[in-house]
Amino acid sequence: MILAGDVGGTKTNLASFTVEGGQLLRVAVSTYRNSEYRSLGAILQEYQKENGGTIERAAFGIAGPVINGRCETTNIPWVVDARELAASIGLPSVGLINDLEATAYGILRLSEGDTLILNAGFARPHGTIAVIAAGTGLGEAGLVWNGRHYQALASEGGHTDFAPRNDLEIDLLRYLLTKYKRVSYERVVSGMGIVNLYHFFRTRMSSPEPQWLTDEMMMGDPAAAISHAALAGKDEACVRATELFVSLYGAEAGNLALKLLAAGGVYVAGGIAPKILPLLQQATFIDAFTTKGRLSDLVKAMPVYVVLNDKIALHGAAHYALMNE
Repeated sequence: MILAGDVGGTKTNLASFTVEGGQLLRVAVSTYRNSEYRSLGAILQEYQKENGGTIERAAFGIAGPVINGRCETTNIPWVVDARELAASIGLPSVGLINDLEATAYGILRLSEGDTLILNAGFARPHGTIAVIAAGTGLGEAGLVWNGRHYQALASEGGHTDFAPRNDLEIDLLRYLLTKYKRVSYERVVSGMGIVNLYHFFRTRMSSPEPQWLTDEMMMGDPAAAISHAALAGKDEACVRATELFVSLYGAEAGNLALKLLAAGGVYVAGGIAPKILPLLQQATFIDAFTTKGRLSDLVKAMPVYVVLNDKIALHGAAHYALMNE
C-alpha cells in the first residue's frame, strides 16, 4: 500500500494506491482544506483514522521548494519536514518532492482520455517534456530521459520575472508594481493572476463593477467568478482579463518549452486549465505559445496537451514512491 499526497496552496489531496502488474490502482482518496489544519502531519493522521490500512511507502508533492527533505511552503504557513512526516505515520522514511515534480511523474501514468490536444506537433522519442500548471500559484517542471527512464526536474520557474511583450502588458507591469515590489509570472498566470488582471482592466473601464459580480467574488473564489463571467460574456473587464490570462499562459508555456527544448511535448496541467477549455482551444493560447521570433518554427513542432485528470499529482507521487522503494 502506497500513501500519496498532493499538497497545494489551498487544499491537500491524499490517496492510497495498490500495485498490480506494475499499474497503480487508487483505492481511496480524500481532500482537506489546508486552512483548517495546523500542519500536514495533522491531515495525515486524520486520513489514517478515516481509511485505515497498513502503509508501506509514502510520497508527497508539495507546493514549494524542497531542500534536503524540508519545505517552507510558498502559499500556506507550514514548514514540512520529511523526517517528521515519516514519524507521524510510522514509516522509516517518506518521499517529499515539489508538487510540479509530482505532476511531472504523473505524466508518465496518464491514461487514454486524460489529455486534450491543443497542438498536434511531433513528440520525439525520449525528448524532454515540459510541464506547466496554473492553479493557486504557477508551477513548472520538466522530465528528462536519463538513458533508462524519465527523471523529473523540479523548478521554481513560476517565480521568474514577468516580461511584458507589448504596450498593454507594459501598462500592466506598471500597475502591478504599485501593488508588489517585484512582479513574477505567478502574479499574472495563476488564480491570483486572474484577479490581478481583472482589477487592472477594471481601472481602465468607465463603468463600475456590477453588484452581482461583487457578490459572487465575495461569496466564493474570485478567480472562478471572473472566469465564469468571462465564459458567459457578462462583463467586459472579466472577458478582457481572461483573454489576456490565456495569452500570458501560452507565452510562458512557450518560454518553458524553449528553456527545456521540449521536443517530447508540453503538458498544461493544474486546476485552471480544465475549467477554461473553450478559451484554451481558441487560437490565443497557441498563437502566444508559438510566437517566438526566429525559433517559432521549432516551437510549432512541439505537441501541446491539456491534462484533464485532476489527480495526476497523486499518481505522480505514488509513482515516485514506487520508483524509490
